[in-house]
Amino acid sequence: MTETVASRAAALSMPSRARQYVVLTKPRVVQLIVFCAAIGMLLASPGLPDWQPALAGVAGIWLVAAAAAAFNCLVEQRIDATMARTRRRATATGELTTGQALAFSVLLCVVGSALLWVFVNPLTMWLTFATFVGYAVIYTVVLKPRTPQNIVIGGASGAMPPVLGWAAIRGEVGPEALILCLIIFLWTPPHFWALALYRAEDYRRSGLPMLPITHGSDYTRLHVLLYTLILFAASLLPFVYGMSGAIYLAAACVLGSMFTAYAWRLWRAYSEPLARRMFRFSIVYLALLFAALLLDHYAAPVLCEAIYDTSCWV
Repeated sequence: MTETVASRAAALSMPSRARQYVVLTKPRVVQLIVFCAAIGMLLASPGLPDWQPALAGVAGIWLVAAAAAAFNCLVEQRIDATMARTRRRATATGELTTGQALAFSVLLCVVGSALLWVFVNPLTMWLTFATFVGYAVIYTVVLKPRTPQNIVIGGASGAMPPVLGWAAIRGEVGPEALILCLIIFLWTPPHFWALALYRAEDYRRSGLPMLPITHGSDYTRLHVLLYTLILFAASLLPFVYGMSGAIYLAAACVLGSMFTAYAWRLWRAYSEPLARRMFRFSIVYLALLFAALLLDHYAAPVLCEAIYDTSCWV
């Protein structure tokens, strides 16, 4: 009877334990990372990319990004325990030990790196590993607890996914990939500072020097607006450089105007609901902007051929 009860309890606990490990990987964040990497892969090829490096690249980048997220949770378990949105993470509650979280992170990183080395190319593996170090060590350990510019400087590692995707297909880093990287780099501060504004008390309790804590709400909101304006200009670079056409240009102008309107309203009259809406829209903005790039990449030649015949591409 005792063995039966124990075995049932173990069976019930396994899915729960698996969920705890999954939560450590910050699935929604990693999904956005993989989406941007996949966009880089698709844009790097005039047609559909070779399925083998693309599939292995997606899997490898996903695993290494998940490893970085798990390592971040491990390092910040004390901070996570003080914040409402993170205090239920298994590392913060102690349900997963330091050793378990570290082993999980190392395993994901090793498997993901091996996939990239064997089935993609060494350049992608090293760039992905450097991104892991940039986020998990340089940003999480060094920058985040020391400077209110942590998001700006550390955003370089978070902006790398399109570069990784491009390198996976081309075996090199082209200017097009760097333009995509720049867009995400400039998107990161208004995205995270919108969150930090309405989570200011959480960050105050944690002791992290986030910009709203060190410089106040007015200063942060002004910088959100300035970065959003710079981002708007940078989002036009794919069209200016010639890697996209009218479809993307129209989408970039509409989305940029909407994002700027949020930033303007937030600067003029702050409210927590508005900051929440801007944070949520920032995610939609980036996803739709990159989706527009992809649509332009594949649909524009087809539309042009249908309307003007193939002579318009000569």
